[in-house]
Amino acid sequence: MQVIEDTTFRLLKMAVTKLPKDVEDVLRAARDREDNETAKTQLSAIIQNMDIADTGVPMCQDTGIIIFYVKVGSKFPFMDEIKEALTKATRKATAEVPIRPNAVNPIVGGNSGDNTGVKIPWINWDVVPGDSLEIIAYPKGGGSENVSIVGMLKPGVGLTGVKKLVVDNAMSYMGKACAPNIIGVGIGGGADISIKIAKQQLLRPLDDKHPEPEVAKIEQELMDAINATDIGPMGLGGKTTVLAVKVDYAMRHPASLPVGVAVQCWAARHSKAVISKDLGVTYVTHPLEGE
Repeated sequence: MQVIEDTTFRLLKMAVTKLPKDVEDVLRAARDREDNETAKTQLSAIIQNMDIADTGVPMCQDTGIIIFYVKVGSKFPFMDEIKEALTKATRKATAEVPIRPNAVNPIVGGNSGDNTGVKIPWINWDVVPGDSLEIIAYPKGGGSENVSIVGMLKPGVGLTGVKKLVVDNAMSYMGKACAPNIIGVGIGGGADISIKIAKQQLLRPLDDKHPEPEVAKIEQELMDAINATDIGPMGLGGKTTVLAVKVDYAMRHPASLPVGVAVQCWAARHSKAVISKDLGVTYVTHPLEGE
């Protein structure tokens, strides 16, 4: 389906060249309030990098492993064509944006050269009532992914133990994940469920709060605690180590307290569009001029 392929190509191009406005705004605000000169220099360099990328070149040489979040209405008429369109768009974007090839076979070695291969691009499917298609393109960089963790805690440690795990992890990797970071936390479910929830949190708008006040309080406490470490941008000191901490949860087994911690570098690349059943396209994170 050409419309899905073309839309996805644009999503990938925008994701690697222009951050969503909420991320840009928070980075600029962090620079403006910083009084540590080294931190201010680092944030200024990040913003200059963003401005250069806005001309159409990727903002980082690591353009990530290609992940899509797809929310498709059960009555969307072109459901069978989605996967092929996403794969074709990935190959096209790799060649034409260009996006660095990052799909390496972990068994026999070798780079596929086009960001596709076994189970890549990875597609997170969610079938919902309705007749539209929502696509989020999420090219996830490797440096921040390398410091993401799953902790299988004993239930007795409670929320205090959960918070300690998140803060201790941030302290352990310091600036390795290209701070300032965004951290997603998933509590409960199982090992796989917790990290899946955590990674989904990285796509939330930075200025939102969890609708449950108890969870929103944990988000703020974790953000304040990590920013109080003075790790700062690129680990060189300063007020802003994280731009946001986002938390969500699932019910857990009585014997388990899984905690997923997903880490995102400052280049919080993602883009979102909605395609209607009659193939009209609305770009959400990166609207076209006039939308």
